[in-house]
Amino acid sequence: MRRLLGLRREGKLTTGHVRSAADALGVRERAVWRWLAAAEQDKAAATEPGERTRYYGRFTVTPEVRALLGLWRGNVAAVHRELTARAARGEGEPPPSIPTLHRAIRRDLTAGERAGLAGGEREARKHDVFLARPRGWRNQVWEADHVQAPVRVDVEGTVRRPWVTWFVDCATNTIMGVVVTPAHPSRESVLAALRAAVVREEPFGPQGGLPEKVRVDRGKDFLSKTVTAAFDALDVRVEDLPAYTPHLKGTVEGLNRAVESMFLTALPGYVRQPRPGRRRTRPKDEVLLGVEDFTSRLLDWVAWWNTCHQPDPLRGRSPLEAWEADPTPLREIGADELWTFTLEDGGRVRVLSTSGVRFRNRDYVGAWMTGRTGEKVRVRFMPHHDHRIEVFDATTGRYLGPATVADEASPEQITAVRAARAARGRRLRRDLAATRQERYGAQARPGRPERLKPLTAQEAGLELAEEKTADLARLALPDLIPPAAPPAEWRTPPSLAARTRHSLPSDTPAADERPAPGTAAVSSPGTGADSETTGEGEPR
Repeated sequence: MRRLLGLRREGKLTTGHVRSAADALGVRERAVWRWLAAAEQDKAAATEPGERTRYYGRFTVTPEVRALLGLWRGNVAAVHRELTARAARGEGEPPPSIPTLHRAIRRDLTAGERAGLAGGEREARKHDVFLARPRGWRNQVWEADHVQAPVRVDVEGTVRRPWVTWFVDCATNTIMGVVVTPAHPSRESVLAALRAAVVREEPFGPQGGLPEKVRVDRGKDFLSKTVTAAFDALDVRVEDLPAYTPHLKGTVEGLNRAVESMFLTALPGYVRQPRPGRRRTRPKDEVLLGVEDFTSRLLDWVAWWNTCHQPDPLRGRSPLEAWEADPTPLREIGADELWTFTLEDGGRVRVLSTSGVRFRNRDYVGAWMTGRTGEKVRVRFMPHHDHRIEVFDATTGRYLGPATVADEASPEQITAVRAARAARGRRLRRDLAATRQERYGAQARPGRPERLKPLTAQEAGLELAEEKTADLARLALPDLIPPAAPPAEWRTPPSLAARTRHSLPSDTPAADERPAPGTAAVSSPGTGADSETTGEGEPR
């Protein structure tokens, strides 16, 4: 348009120029003439196009419109209403029609920008182009992750969704090690999966060895002190990726998606299975797998993935075949040494006593402790495995042996305690829910909330009386009034008699000062001391 305006100022503009511009822009020739007329009326727009470029009659998306799109999550109609309201208050020009606004947004914003303004960065990332890392050699880089299986399983009578922790080799897509945790995973899950990935002996392997680097996604379990110390001891570098960047560890994220689409969808208890009509998410007659059966099936699928599945990047080879065909030498470590490195240290030196080793307010004993009382030892343990610890010499670091809890409860006792705790929790939830059952009426206009549950005057009086009685009971002082003296026929020790005498008023005789039936009290002359005599005049 600037070129056409320049030709018009020079007097060289012809219909052919306008027709060529219309063909290039995909509009009619009359529209180009109209744009030129509008540009002549606003010379400033022709040289410095502002927020709304009127010199060619087309609305463009401004920063204000982008901000409103983000505020209203991509709702163009709401943006148009907001712009109209601002124009009515004199805060800007009237917006174009809604179809024109739609066309401008589709023309000036990319699909990723529109998705990001409507759904955030995660939605915008779906329209991005990602680069693929070059494939290196085996055990160069591993990726690790936790994933919650979308399958309900039976864990000792409780329905849970287990967690899977695994390490995968980025060069060959080989699953190096995997563990299943019935509840939420912890650093113990990471250490167990690491041992399964490194050891090449049965029941693990043949893949294994130590990696050069492990990528994690800033999970607290992978970055805990215990796991970090184990990686440092094994000379493995940990790459801590930024949070919420799954595309930076695409190998393990692709495995998480593959295990669901290729295996978990066919299992009973799959939570994302489409249901017909208004049927409940979980049918009443659904039979769930036990955690043992689920783990066995998952391990079978992992073996199939490593030995039979042929991903496209491997060109007709299975992950295990590609891993074994790689000539890169391996860094191996023995199972006993690996077990030592993947344990958490107890933190201080302890002394063997006749009760064994004291650790976390429990006594641990072992048959090897006989004759070693008084030796200084250090304790290493697997996190959350409180039933067993490993004991090492505090001076030389030599492994001495395992130790177990001295008075561990039986499985039946543990089951009974857990059942009692569950019953107490259910009772407490019912009690708390009863206090929250306060209902109010719906209101169409502002006003004081109206309680729906009626309360009679008699019920209110009884409740207030109970509260008053409880307040009086709290204010009572049981030691304010001294206790009464015991009956005369009771035989009381001298200490009680003296204590009772001190607590009674001055005009009340004590129990040991009252004459028994058939006796008389006489005074010894000159001494002031009282003594009791029997009926015959003999002292008792």
